Amino acid sequence: MDILGTSLRVCVNDLDAAIGVYERLTGAEAQRFQRGAVSVAAVGCFFLMSGPEAELSILRKITATIAVADVDVAVDDLRAVGAQVIAGPVPSPIGRNLVARHPDGSVFEYVDRKPAL
Repeated sequence: MDILGTSLRVCVNDLDAAIGVYERLTGAEAQRFQRGAVSVAAVGCFFLMSGPEAELSILRKITATIAVADVDVAVDDLRAVGAQVIAGPVPSPIGRNLVARHPDGSVFEYVDRKPAL
């Protein structure tokens, strides 16, 4: 699997206020999108998330988002090491993603930038 980078997930109460802070810290401009009822802003290596607590409580269980060249290759590699794919692969606003539980219990999201076919 070709890992291209990671993004840290940060749940915030006030997305607009947080965006300004993280743009200043990273020097990057926020890219905003929705994930269900959750508003998300990608700023540098951070995913800022704000929304209903019921949805955020689920998203908090995911340690980080890992960018990969190809989600399909990631599935094969994850299964080869005993990880369990618990969601996906599915299309997302920025490509395709899946959620996997590693053998140690850690949960990660894997995402690529490939359009859904």
